[in-house]
Amino acid sequence: MDKKAYWVARVEVTNMEAYQGYVAKNAAAFKKFGARFIVRGGPFEMLEGGGAKSRNVVIEFPNLQAARDCWHSPEYQEAIAARKGAALVDLMLIEGYDGPQPA
Repeated sequence: MDKKAYWVARVEVTNMEAYQGYVAKNAAAFKKFGARFIVRGGPFEMLEGGGAKSRNVVIEFPNLQAARDCWHSPEYQEAIAARKGAALVDLMLIEGYDGPQPA
């Protein structure tokens, strides 16, 4: 069975009106590749480190390939183009873990 995969994004929105265009366009790609929001911008508390951005997002995908395919898809690339100049984004793709847990 494939492990789930996650996009973890840290976002600083610089133009909320333009950013809404990105939000409107990304839904098609996320639906196509079975994405599900786990975290979508809620309040947060920085416990360690620095360089926090004002918005954090975690998106779950059925597997690593779906997460990669979503980012490379024409639908998501169109959403990225709509986001240009509206936000500073750090985005990483992480494979999930389904091994042993603390007892």
